[in-house]
Amino acid sequence: KKTFFSGLTAMEKKLAEYKCNTNEAIQLKLVRFPEDLEDENTTFNPEYSHQVFGDDEVAFGYKGLKILLYYIAGNLSTLFRIEYTSRVNDKFDCVEADDVESKIREIIPPGFCTNTDDFVSLLEKEVNFKPFGMLLHTYSIHNEEAGEDITYQIYKADMTCPGFREYHERLQTFLMWFIETASFIDVDDERWNYFLVFEKYNKDGATLFATVGYMTVYNYYVYPDKTRPRV
Repeated sequence: KKTFFSGLTAMEKKLAEYKCNTNEAIQLKLVRFPEDLEDENTTFNPEYSHQVFGDDEVAFGYKGLKILLYYIAGNLSTLFRIEYTSRVNDKFDCVEADDVESKIREIIPPGFCTNTDDFVSLLEKEVNFKPFGMLLHTYSIHNEEAGEDITYQIYKADMTCPGFREYHERLQTFLMWFIETASFIDVDDERWNYFLVFEKYNKDGATLFATVGYMTVYNYYVYPDKTRPRV
């Protein structure tokens, strides 16, 4: 008995080495320049990952797991790749690694890049990206770190804007990482409005737009003949 339990404990310790905190493993970027890909300062992590990886926010079966989700800052074209130093299947017959790729694929739309070269070639076309919908408001805020004023613009969009449906599918993935009980909305319901915030920035003498954030507003029916928008 003693040998069995001490052996089990040793096995458990070994298996524990293959548990990764998914909030740390998921590495997000909003890429503006090619050098951002190698710059750790442009990486950020989720607040939450329990909706994808369970309440413990753990992925089992890997050492040194990195789940790379890099987005081009404007149109949010995506690079998705998984990296790790070792995987449990290589050494143990009795356990199986979590299918991390399938879990991520459930929330990101198809059509993502899997290698950096393809992603960088899309980044070169980013100069053509323009915000969706109607410009509502422009404002500037002084950024101490940059030592200059940063200009932001708020747009109102809907699903009739060409390309917006596909863009929104990429955009909504951020909900899973930053809103604790988020769910994807029914975009075919025409009562949804979308408000988007973009930051203007300069690249090689051109003005480009980076996605900063968004909110969805639903127009509820109010008796007898009105609607009331609700965030």
